[in-house]
Amino acid sequence: MFSHNRIVELLKVKYPIVQGAMAWVADADLAAAVSNGGGLGIVAAGNMPPEMLDRELTKVRQLTDKPFGLNIMLLSPTWEDAMELAASHRVPVVTTGAGMPGKVIDRLAPLGIIVVPVIASVALAGRVRKQGARAVIAEGMEAGGHVGEITTMALTAQVSAAVDIPVIAAGGVADGRGMLAVFALGAEGVQMGTRFVCAAECNAHERFKNRIIAANDRSTVITGRALGHPVRSIKNKFTQAFQEMEENRVEIAELDKFGSGKLRAAVVDGEVDHGSVMSGQIAGLVKKIQPAGEIIEEIVGEAYELAKTIGARFD
Repeated sequence: MFSHNRIVELLKVKYPIVQGAMAWVADADLAAAVSNGGGLGIVAAGNMPPEMLDRELTKVRQLTDKPFGLNIMLLSPTWEDAMELAASHRVPVVTTGAGMPGKVIDRLAPLGIIVVPVIASVALAGRVRKQGARAVIAEGMEAGGHVGEITTMALTAQVSAAVDIPVIAAGGVADGRGMLAVFALGAEGVQMGTRFVCAAECNAHERFKNRIIAANDRSTVITGRALGHPVRSIKNKFTQAFQEMEENRVEIAELDKFGSGKLRAAVVDGEVDHGSVMSGQIAGLVKKIQPAGEIIEEIVGEAYELAKTIGARFD
């Protein structure tokens, strides 16, 4: 299975499944569990202080001997610290988001570190390919957290046709059906965030996980367009207040201050009414807490069996 898959070969994983980089969620415990389960676990640097990130990268190597990754958010004031820690720890894979990864590629690629940027358009995929990206993560607007404006279905098909490097699809995938669907569009891997929030090894607050489990297909909303950085999360009192502030054209600085710290409040403290419960639209399919390895095996098994069923329909 996956014997000729370029993502499996590139990342040196058993299955072409990448864990989403979710700030305050994607720590060493979750990353190691996903990697041990056959996927690629990711530690999210976010705005993490360098000394804390150093501890997380040390810890993940203690918990797994499998490949893992580090996500560097290029809008973060600490992104250069994260890049240097990736270099010193010789992190196998680095994913990037919220900016152009040229400096990251220039610094890390000579060390043998594979850099895989998250992109939201065909043009951006082409640009990072020229900069030296080894693969791209095409993330559609269905995803949780920071999102673009193109759906996963439209984006994956067009990016796959436009670049010659392997494509990992993200946004709207939580089971084997989604995995098989994006493979049909040209992807060779999937990235999932929301499903892994509900992994047993994930340290997110129980109330945060329960909001995802209770969600349906219309439970999420996008806020933050006025800031230039739209974010998808589950509707609650925080998103309602934020939308009202945007509609009333509240100043950017005030919006930014209002949103500051709200993700940590939800993930760490369990403040799911007045915090930011970032989640993808696919949350309605997530109905239980499971070990990360079990999630991965379930998804791969479902995709494999469904592929055989669909193939039979064309006989």
